[in-house]
Amino acid sequence: MSDAPAHAAHRPMLGIILIVGAVATFACLDAMTKHLASAWNVPLVVAMRYIVNLLALTAIYTPQHGADLIRTNRTGLVLVRAICLSAASLFAGLALTRMPVAETISIIFLAPFAVMVLAIPLLGEKVTPAGWLTAIAGFAGVLMVANPGNGLDPFGVFFAASCAVVTVGYYMLSRFLAKTESTMAMLFHTALVGTVLFGSYLPWSLQGPMPQGLDLFLFVLM
Repeated sequence: MSDAPAHAAHRPMLGIILIVGAVATFACLDAMTKHLASAWNVPLVVAMRYIVNLLALTAIYTPQHGADLIRTNRTGLVLVRAICLSAASLFAGLALTRMPVAETISIIFLAPFAVMVLAIPLLGEKVTPAGWLTAIAGFAGVLMVANPGNGLDPFGVFFAASCAVVTVGYYMLSRFLAKTESTMAMLFHTALVGTVLFGSYLPWSLQGPMPQGLDLFLFVLM
């Protein structure tokens, strides 16, 4: 995996396609979270997301990867990265209970712009003038959406902004750890940490009847 970033640098179109696919997938995830959080508490929604994720990863990839699925070189940073994503999931869910999806995601999208700025001193990456213009335009759009005078719930804005902050940590660590860690190992530890953190709260978050029908399907689909 040590040569993965250098190899990817020569395939920018593939990187663009993967980013577009990731953003589209997370858009679907946010819409499902918004629907489920209206009927179920947020810790339960997040717990189900990570539990099913962990079960699927273990069942599908253990035969192929074996011990490599859990083997890491920088375990501490891998766990910090996982905690960042768990916190982001919780903050995003809480924000979505108080604000519409579009406004929530607009604020959370502060994270990519912050990452671009931090990537210069911390990762030694270069940003083109077009990149700066895009970042400035995006930041201006976020300020317009998050304007306190536009009636958005202040706690919702706080949760969305908190999600953006920890997401920056997640993105930066993802880029940094890609030099030494396998993608599957990072995915596995992310799912494991989320399952432990939110699964341990299930006795308190799972109250009343079990999810059924469409809600159960969406819980699994997340």
